[in-house]
Amino acid sequence: MVKLNQLLVLALAALMSMSVRAELVVEVTQGVESPTRIAVVPFANDSGLALSEDVADLVQQDLGRSGFFEPMARENMLGFPSRRADVYFRDWRISRMDYVVIGRVENNANGQLNITYELFDVLREESLMTEPLSVPQGGLRDAAHFIADRIFEELTGLKGAFSTQIVYVTAEQLSAGKQRFRLKLADWDGARAQTILESPEPILSPAWSMDGSKLAYVSFETSKPSIYVQHLATGKRERIQSFPGLNGAPAWSPDGNQLALVLSRDGNPEIYVLNLQTRELQRITRHYGIDTEPNWSPDGRSLIFTSDRGGQPQIYRLDLASRNLERLTFEGNYNASGRLTQDGRFLTMVHRSQGGGNGFDIAVQDLKTDRVDILTRSGLAESPSIAPNGSIVIYATQEGTRGVLSAVSLDGRVQFRMPANEGDVREPAWSPYLR
Repeated sequence: MVKLNQLLVLALAALMSMSVRAELVVEVTQGVESPTRIAVVPFANDSGLALSEDVADLVQQDLGRSGFFEPMARENMLGFPSRRADVYFRDWRISRMDYVVIGRVENNANGQLNITYELFDVLREESLMTEPLSVPQGGLRDAAHFIADRIFEELTGLKGAFSTQIVYVTAEQLSAGKQRFRLKLADWDGARAQTILESPEPILSPAWSMDGSKLAYVSFETSKPSIYVQHLATGKRERIQSFPGLNGAPAWSPDGNQLALVLSRDGNPEIYVLNLQTRELQRITRHYGIDTEPNWSPDGRSLIFTSDRGGQPQIYRLDLASRNLERLTFEGNYNASGRLTQDGRFLTMVHRSQGGGNGFDIAVQDLKTDRVDILTRSGLAESPSIAPNGSIVIYATQEGTRGVLSAVSLDGRVQFRMPANEGDVREPAWSPYLR
């Protein structure tokens, strides 16, 4: 049996050995069996300006990378309509398209850009939605993600998550015994990556506040683990807690007023809750086993966490008011890093089957039926994080000798990976909705 403290040491050693730079790129490795066929026609540029982004291409990439859609290649399109009167549905039926998106970009009197787009059902020959947008000239990429979100929701019933962001940790080997760690922020697809913290010491466990304005993380910059909170808009950061021993695994409460933490200040790793307004610290667990990886329920009334108190790492739920403790996972000899979907029904985790022969994979458990489904088969999965719409789990894994980020839908039908051009990437965390 692998103990939790051994895993913490191994994870830290793996992180310290990484070498990485470059942005991530989404590569779909598996989509739904019958993806929706959609044509996103190049938007007409009536602005008279050289646009910094191809809005239609970005919309097409978002929809295609989701795994739910099969976009039509531009070279196969029979026409490039930008207004409803120019849409000939017969042409799109011949091309076997289910839906068509058209649009145009124009200038307005305020120096901004007007974008108008429209989604059509080809078979019914009717418009499903149309919407005008006004954006600054530097906001075309954000507008494209927004349009993709709206189309995705209209056609799948799920709120789109293309306007969200991810954070992750990278490290670069500078010389023998010298490394550079970076906490990076990027669009969901890895674009526009920027460094928000750089340190010669490891960075671990980034966690988003529920309003998307702040990050909590663990930094070893003082040669020991300390928890920091950083404001993304200003870059201002403060050290929150630094007791002797372990200070780790911060997790924000839904209201943003509290952090669940793992501290070993009393000699054993236990779960604590810190009130960020009063600085009152409350110990939540009391057991000789190792309690770690806390995460809040969506209603803020309970915490889930990993503990080996039963002899093997498993996931438990503790009601904060009554202190009633419930073991959630029983299938397999290892379940850790639990995360709940926003409706509280599904629990994702790092899972190892009984006997451990298949290594560590991502699994999902339906908390109503207790059914467990194993979603991946890499054997090297860690650090899962759920998209805010509950449809996709992003996680870290390995491809050969390199670490990559991969993702899988909660039903296992859609899979994609996000490798960097060089090196490894770890510790992903998906943002909440940002608008």
